[in-house]
Amino acid sequence: MRKRLVITILCTHLLVSGCASVVAVGAAGTAASSASDRRSVGTQIDDKTMEARVSSAINAIPDIDENSAISVHVYNGQVLLTGQANQSSFIEAAQQKAASVTNVKRVHNQIRLGSPIPASSTMHDIWLGTKIRTLMGTNKKVPLLKLDLIVEDSEVFIMGKLTRKEALAAVDVARNVKGVSKVVRVLELTD
Repeated sequence: MRKRLVITILCTHLLVSGCASVVAVGAAGTAASSASDRRSVGTQIDDKTMEARVSSAINAIPDIDENSAISVHVYNGQVLLTGQANQSSFIEAAQQKAASVTNVKRVHNQIRLGSPIPASSTMHDIWLGTKIRTLMGTNKKVPLLKLDLIVEDSEVFIMGKLTRKEALAAVDVARNVKGVSKVVRVLELTD
């Protein structure tokens, strides 16, 4: 969703004639990612729908927008909540709202107590994520297209359906990147 928004904004803003090819490349990348995912296409769609429903439920909590920055990620019915909230009551409320959404198998609440991180930390997270994905992409033991990688305030969260060997390799790559403070596995092991 964010990728499409960024591409749309760039295309609209720059009015570049080659924009159609950028969109086509982005769509092809999404199709390749979907095809190599260990979840069925139906489960992938269900996860995206669930992600929207959980986000909507959390956003309905009074005053949460002004006092937190919470991200929702869903993989195979498992919900990962990341970000920050300045009161523990918001963290607990987000957990409860996420758990109340239909078909949620489990909620992994990784929201940290504190003020939302500054833009400089977010930029650092983007850089770390890019570096980790690059290293994972060159490691034959890590099936990069079969996992989701989330970086939040220098913490790395790995979601997916992996074998034990794949999970160990993915964690090993992530934890050895300078600047990573912690690696959290939110995985279903398939072996």
